[in-house]
Amino acid sequence: MKAQARKALFLIITVLCLVVSTGSLVAAQDYEALKGVEKVNAFFDVRDMIPKSALDHVMLIQETFKQLTTMKKNPVFVVTFMGGSVKLISSNRAEFKPEDQEHLKKLVETISKMSTDGIIFEVCDVALSYFGVDPASIQPEIKHVPNGWISEIGYQARGYSLVPIY
Repeated sequence: MKAQARKALFLIITVLCLVVSTGSLVAAQDYEALKGVEKVNAFFDVRDMIPKSALDHVMLIQETFKQLTTMKKNPVFVVTFMGGSVKLISSNRAEFKPEDQEHLKKLVETISKMSTDGIIFEVCDVALSYFGVDPASIQPEIKHVPNGWISEIGYQARGYSLVPIY
């Protein structure tokens, strides 16, 4: 329970920072780390299994992509669901509580919107098999990769920054 409380606190702080940062104009010159950077490639390793928390993280990825696009940093984002998080993107939601259903519905809608914006989504087939998730239950915007770790290794070898979401 303490781990969930820490995650909830982290998310609240993250969302507050996001709200404050979007209230002002975000510019590349505001970030020392972005000086001289023309293109940003990021690989998001999603393993968060809590519907509300995963939704908040995906929405933060979306906002980050928008901010970097506004800054003309040409972002390329790959979001890969691995581990138990694969259950969150399945259309089979029977095991989830009623209060989680709305978060899962919003997650599907957000992923659809983000994929039209150019964000790439993947799902690990090893995780689907391990957790008994029917591959056909995954929304079509999400590409299947045989092994998410191999995808992660490949993207990192190509210079993508790793952003873990556990």
